[in-house]
Amino acid sequence: QVQLVESGGGLVQPGGSLRLSCAVSGRIFSINNIYWYRQAPGKQRELVATITGAGSTYYGDSVRGRFTISRDSAKNTVYLQMNSLKPEDTAMYYCNINAYWGKGTLVTVSS
Repeated sequence: QVQLVESGGGLVQPGGSLRLSCAVSGRIFSINNIYWYRQAPGKQRELVATITGAGSTYYGDSVRGRFTISRDSAKNTVYLQMNSLKPEDTAMYYCNINAYWGKGTLVTVSS
């Protein structure tokens, strides 16, 4: 059984930082691409960042240069470091591996 559990969301002021975590159970962690998505109210789900099994990373245009995705294979955890946060980054953030999704963690950027 594969489970993904996100954490680390919260309320932060514009310009601030947060680090999201996605703890992954199951054997698929090390060999698969892992994705962070987000979805704001009334908007379509957006791919934010990708990390491949080989460690290559890719970012959406709206977050490139501000967000960093990383993985710790020893802890079966993937992280999303978010810096210089903007109000438009407000959304539920989800991690995804293949057909598996977590329940998400809410990020709110507001003064």
